[in-house]
Amino acid sequence: AGGLYQLSKAGKLCVPAMNVNDSVTKQKFDNLYCCRESILDGLKRTTDVMFGGKQVVVCGYGEVGKGCCAALKAMGSIVYVTEIDPICALQACMDGFRLVKLNEVIRQVDIVITCTGNKNVVVREYLDRMKNGCIVCNMGHSNTEIDVASLRTPELTWERVRSQVDHVIWPDGKRIVLLAEGRLLNLSCSTVPTFVLSITATTQALALIELYNAPEGRYKQDVYLLPKKMDEYVASLHLPTFDAHLTELSDEQAKYLGLNKNGPFKPNYYR
Repeated sequence: AGGLYQLSKAGKLCVPAMNVNDSVTKQKFDNLYCCRESILDGLKRTTDVMFGGKQVVVCGYGEVGKGCCAALKAMGSIVYVTEIDPICALQACMDGFRLVKLNEVIRQVDIVITCTGNKNVVVREYLDRMKNGCIVCNMGHSNTEIDVASLRTPELTWERVRSQVDHVIWPDGKRIVLLAEGRLLNLSCSTVPTFVLSITATTQALALIELYNAPEGRYKQDVYLLPKKMDEYVASLHLPTFDAHLTELSDEQAKYLGLNKNGPFKPNYYR
């Protein structure tokens, strides 16, 4: 999605585009709830690690980081968070996590998880300082967060332990456990539940329908978020799974809130 915005800014986008990744249903479900489950799943399948009492640092406290931290905390891990955004940082503090810089905890942690969507978050200098047996993995957008290329040097030995698990061994015998060569852990090492896929696919399908059916001129050569009403529609389609019953506003209540009875129920900026 970031690339689309950059193209649009440079005036190089040739067609209208829908940014599905940042629509609320996609973010809250794929990024928060799905990662809350798949982080434990991916780590267990690859390493069989026990989480109780382990010291873990999660880089980034966006939706993905929030999901990972919630799961690890529930398993009894000691969780540190790194963050550049003061609002996300304050949320991490209020959720009971220690906000640190990576270089403050890199020597003592047992697991390092990147969730920033940025690049070069875990650089060679940090990898050099990790303790023996430290597990390193990425839950973020792409395989740019951990500088894996810096580990492909003659003095380090790579040992493929099993599928998606490499031991990288230093000359002094120290080894770190690198998962999926720094690619997305939940895509490489765990399952994605069909329920979450359904939400994401529905969002994408509705975005396509919206673009296809839109009257001429509604969408320029720019990047758009899915209209809130369609986001709500995606969610409502998935409620029957839980035998959930939605309350309807009375005419009086709708008027009081200044809303249409059928939505959208929140302003576009609501997350």
